[in-house]
Parts: sequence; structure tokens; C-alpha cells
Amino acid sequence: MTTLLEPVTRDWDFPRSAASIAVLVAHAEATGLPARSALAGTGLSARDLEDVEREVTADQELRVVRNLLRAGAAATRSPVVLGRRYRLETFGIAGYALVSSWTLLDAMNFALRFLDLTFTFSIPYARIEDDDVVIEAYDEALPADVRAFLVVRDLAAVEAVLRELFLGDLPTSFDASRGSVRFPASYLDAALPHASPAAVALAEELCAGLASRRRDASPLAQQVRILLAQRLAFDPSAAGVAAALALGERTLRRRLAADGTSYSALLDEVRISLAARLLATGSLSVTEVAHRLGYTEAASFIHAHRRWHGTTPTGRV
Repeated sequence: MTTLLEPVTRDWDFPRSAASIAVLVAHAEATGLPARSALAGTGLSARDLEDVEREVTADQELRVVRNLLRAGAAATRSPVVLGRRYRLETFGIAGYALVSSWTLLDAMNFALRFLDLTFTFSIPYARIEDDDVVIEAYDEALPADVRAFLVVRDLAAVEAVLRELFLGDLPTSFDASRGSVRFPASYLDAALPHASPAAVALAEELCAGLASRRRDASPLAQQVRILLAQRLAFDPSAAGVAAALALGERTLRRRLAADGTSYSALLDEVRISLAARLLATGSLSVTEVAHRLGYTEAASFIHAHRRWHGTTPTGRV
């Protein structure tokens, strides 16, 4: 038996794309649980999941999983079916990098390097056994109440993505009871159908930038950024974000200060990024952008924009 890809020790508590929750909600609805029930307690709506650039916290995704388990829905009994709903497109730019990789082994190595750009909670690793690649999952860090469900979901999704890389032609065997995916090791060095060195180089550069931004931030600051982006239009207050994190406002401010930042600095950061994107569309007025950023009037946004950039925002009034 030969170890092929070692498990990484990075924790599961990293920001993730809302696309994974969208898959969970679609699965819940298909098995009889309404979207509103699946999203209860997350602070998210079904409409929020339509934003391809929206990030969510691991706790928000875990809340959806727990809602499924608590409801006793059919979704609870079918984590394999759920896992097979995931597609390369679920992972955004990381999925593009995988499909553009030269070989399957290259794609697998890339996935482990940028695991925190995926949906996974368990940590996959691979070994060679009897001329097969066997993929299993490290799960000791997972909360006990969701561990078994997430391991099966994650491995079923791994199988689905591996097969998609080969346009369905990769012969795999998935054993949910043992928690493993197998396929012939001879496929590791096979060229992928859509391999493109130029495309994977560009995608890797973009992934590295995104991963660096996420990894350099403290976990708390990153969660605050995500929740602010979700709440800007209706409640960007420190009290609201603190409540969403089950913290007191003073505790939140104190912990952010200990991390070398502040609530106001993070609020500015999120607003600056979103304002640039909204103004660049040219389809929104300054007043409309102001409201989406959580300002009650355009004058407040114009003043803030001048503070950030030394200029007033350009766009329709």
C-alpha cells in the first residue's frame, strides 16, 4: 500500500461559496423540505444564493445540514444522492482549474492545495492499494452530530467530480459504508479531455489570490466580512453581526481589536469592494448603490466615497 496524497491538516472552518448551500437547498426541496426550512437560522434567503460571488461561513452551511438532520427529511437518508449533485461549476474558478489540468493526478494535487476554495468539511486523502487509487477522508475534526452525513456527502461529491473530469468515462466504485472511493490507478497519468496549460495557469493565479486573501485574515475578521456582505442592505450594524455570531457587541469589538482590525475598518473594506463593482456596471444610480451599501441617503455614500478615494462616485444620480 502506497500513500499517494497525504491528508492536509487545515481546518474546515473556512469561508466558502454560497453555491454549496444552493446545492443543499435544491436537494432539500427535491426531498420535500422547503427552502425556507432548510435555511432557517442562517440569515440567508433563497434569493441570496443566486449571487455567484456571495460567500458564506462554515457555520451557515452546517446550520443547513443540521436543519436537514433535524427535520428527518428524506434528504437525511440520501447523502450519496446529495453528494452527486455537485458539479465542477459548483467550485467556480477552482472547478475551471481542475477541468483544465493536464492529468487527473495534477487535478487531485491542485484540489488538495486549494481545499479551502471548495465546499468540503472532511479532508480527503488518497493511497494506492492493489492497483487502485483509494480515496478516504480524515474526519476527526468534524462535529460529531454531522460527521457521518458530511463524510458520505463529501466523498460522493469527490466521485462525481472525478467522473465529470473524464466526461463520465472514469470507472469508479463508491462504498458509503466504508467511506471510500476507488478507481484504477492507471488513470492517474491520463490526459484530461479539456486539458489546457494556459487556462490552468491563469486559473491557478486567480485561485492563489483568492486563497491568500482568505488565509491571511483572522477567522473572526473573515466571518465578519462575509456577514457584512450579506447584511449590508438591511442591517450592517455591529450589534446585528455580533448577534449573528452569538457574541456580544463589546466582545466582538474587543476580539477584532486583538486581531489588529476594527468593525468600522471591515465595514469600509466591504463597502469599498462592493461599491466599485456596482458602479462599474453603469446600470445603477448613485442613490441605488448607496442603498445597496446600507446608506439611508446618497449624501452619506458620496461623503464616504470621497473619504476613501478623494473623489465623488461617478454614475447616474
